[in-house]
Parts: sequence; structure tokens; C-alpha cells
Amino acid sequence: MAFAESSAGGGGAKSSAGTAPEPRQRSWAPLLAVCAGYFMVILDVTAINVAVPVIGRELSASLTGIQWITDGYTMVFAGLLLTGGALGDRLGNRRVFCTGVAVFTLASAGCALAASAPFLVAARLVEGLGAALIVPGSLALLQQAYPAAAARSRAFGLWGSMAGIAAAAGPLLGGLLVSTLGWRWVFLINLPVGAACLVLTLRHVTGSPRRADRALDWPAQCAVMATAALLTAALNEAGRRGWSDPAVLAGLGLAVLAAMAFAVRERLARSPVLPPSLLRSRAMSGGAVIGLLFNFGFYGMVFTASLEFQHQRHFSALGTGVALFPAVAMTMFASVLSGRLTRRTGDRPLVISGMLLAALGLTGWAAAGAAPAYPLLVAPMMAAGFGTSFALTGSTATVMGAAPAAYAGAASALFNTARQIGSATGVALGGSLLATATDYDTGLRTSMAVGALAYLTAAGLAWLCVPAVVAEKPRTA
Repeated sequence: MAFAESSAGGGGAKSSAGTAPEPRQRSWAPLLAVCAGYFMVILDVTAINVAVPVIGRELSASLTGIQWITDGYTMVFAGLLLTGGALGDRLGNRRVFCTGVAVFTLASAGCALAASAPFLVAARLVEGLGAALIVPGSLALLQQAYPAAAARSRAFGLWGSMAGIAAAAGPLLGGLLVSTLGWRWVFLINLPVGAACLVLTLRHVTGSPRRADRALDWPAQCAVMATAALLTAALNEAGRRGWSDPAVLAGLGLAVLAAMAFAVRERLARSPVLPPSLLRSRAMSGGAVIGLLFNFGFYGMVFTASLEFQHQRHFSALGTGVALFPAVAMTMFASVLSGRLTRRTGDRPLVISGMLLAALGLTGWAAAGAAPAYPLLVAPMMAAGFGTSFALTGSTATVMGAAPAAYAGAASALFNTARQIGSATGVALGGSLLATATDYDTGLRTSMAVGALAYLTAAGLAWLCVPAVVAEKPRTA
């Protein structure tokens, strides 16, 4: 697992002709710096799931309000990721990454000080902005630091496993903090992590090239933001207003129009966010849709399961974190395992098998009957968590491998925009299904069945779109 032979990103490197190479351990520094920021973003996503029922009670928020505390963050995150990627390509990925870390850390302090649900939602929106600046730069900085295909695959695998570690730690840490110090510490924990990330990045990650010729296509950015906002709002409000409400139907229709406007704009723009040739690439577009579908299934499951455990089974916040642990613990090593296996098998078999396993897990939950005993849910949760994370490395490599180096930030942003739209819609639809079903168990089982269908669709797309063998290096423009 050594990176020294291919690391190009250590900020402290002074290597030149006639000088000794850096010590081996220094080659890990860019990976640690980038993963610290990504860890903070994912930890915030997963820890909040066990905290929102308690936050809702303390701040007198409705179920729709609880959805907005979770989804307001994800909506902005998804809507601004392409902007973050374009800014990284134009201004330098390290600069934008560090700005995102600072914004996220300050917004977390604002969340901790919130005295009302609307204030908390507003602070979460700002957190989403910070996350949108962090994540595209994280993959681009790793691609810059580890240019060789083997080292890059290992780096992407460890980047994905960092998400698994954060996902596993989030519910347990969130439950522990809520049960002992209070829900505000779920946000305060981000402050030391953000400070450490800034120090590591500034000291050990080299500055990224600026591409001043990359214009920011604001009409396209606005179309993406509108798509994410309208879709999330419509699905969230369906739980309160009903699926046939004119406002809900209008929101869904406008979201479709905004997505079509983005596609038209990309065809006509002189300097598009991503060149049309890349958007037409099966690997690029297919990998992005796969990311949307597996985030939809996984985060929809985690959100609805959190509500099930606390509202129906009356678990504490810490008990909910422990109950969710089988799902999120599997993600800790699945990405590393797939990162090792992909060099032998290629990405396609791993993505397909991961999605099929996750689909089997959610199908098992849906088929378990009304109010099944908790032990019956352990295997389905483990399958969903393992399968989702097992597919992450291959889908990430597929999207990033399809993009020229000049568009690394934008490609990363496209992939993560799709994933976060999947997370937001999974949470929104899951909450609305719970609110509108004839009974809670029916809503929960319907939500799991819809998630299983999303995983099966992703497996089919992987067969068509994911290359069987990873290319040695990204294509050049």
C-alpha cells in the first residue's frame, strides 16, 4: 500500500535532481489531508441521522422540518457541487478546498448555536456550501498527488474507505454525543477536525494549477441548483401536502424542466461545465447515474431506519447508533477491498456484484414482514452497507478515468452532484412515504422496496456503462 513511488502531491517535497527522495511516510500526507476534509463532510451526514429526532423534539420541528434539517444541507451540497468543481479548475483546487473547509467549520459552529429550527436549517445550508467546495477538490487533489493508475486506485479506495469509517463512526458518535453532552456537540466535533484538515492541507498538499480560461457557466450552474432545490422541496413537501397537491406536482415538473434546461445549455454554451463529448460518454454519465442510485438506496435506508428505531421501537439516540452499526460498519473495509480487487478483476464485476448484494439486502428487509425482530434486520443492513461501499471505488474510477486532467474537478463535481441528489431524494422520498402510507410499517417496507429497485437499476447500468478494465491513465483533451 505504499504511495511513495508515485506521489506527486506532498507540499513539503523538495526533491530535485541530485537530492534524496522524500521519506516514505511523507507520501501519505496528501491523502491524510484530503481525507480529513472528506471525513468531516461524511461524518456530518451520518451523525445527524440519529440526532434529528432529538433535535426535532427540542426545537419543536415537524417531520417535514426534520427532513429539511437533513435535506437542506444535502440540497445545497448537491446544487453547488458543479460550481465548486468549476471554481476548483479555475482558481486552483487546493485554494477552493481550503475555503470550503473554513466555511464548513464556521457553519458547524453556527449549527451548534442554533436556538430554533429555521436558524439551524439556515446554518445547515451554509454547511452545504462548504461541503460543495470540499468534495470536488478532494478527488482532483488525489488525482494530482497520485498520477500512476495503481497508486490512484489505492488512493480512491482509501478515500472511499474514509467515507466508510465516517459512516460507521457517525451514528455511534452522534448517538453517544446526543445521549451525554447534547445534540449540539454533533456539530462542535467538526471544529477540531476542520482545523486539523486546514493545517495538513496547507503544509502537505501542493498548490493546484489555475486555468483562467475555464469560464464559469452561470446559467448551467443555476439550472443544476434549481433542479436539486425543486426536486428536494417537492419530495419533502409531499409528506405534508400529499402527492397530488398542485405545489408538489408543480415542483416536480419544474425540476424536470430545469434539468432539461441544463442539458440544452451545455449543448449551446461556448465554455460548458463539461464538454458535450464527455456528457455523451457512457462511462461518465452512466457512472454518475449509478452514484445517484446507490446513494438514493443507502441514505434513504439509513434515514427511515433511524426514524423506525427511535419512533417505533423507542431506542435512544445511542441505541439507534448501535442498531445502525451493522449497516455502516461494513462500509469501512468494503472500499479498501474493492480497491485491491479492481486491479485483478476490473471495475465492472465489483460494481455489479455490490449493487446486487445491496438490492438483496433491502429486498430482505421489505420481505421481513411488519415489525420484524431486530436480529432479522442485521443481515439486510450489512448487505446494503457492504454492497454500496463495494461499488463506490469502481464507479469513482470510472467517472474520473473518463475525464481529461483539465476537467478533473468538474468530473468529480458531476459524480458527487449525482450522489448527493440521490441522498437528498432518498431521504425526502423515504420520509414522505412514511408520512403518507396507511401505516408506518407499510411506508417503511415500501421505502426499502423502492431502494432495492434503485440498486437493481444501478447493476444494469453498470453492465452497460462501466469498463471491464480500468484504463492506465485518464484521457487527455
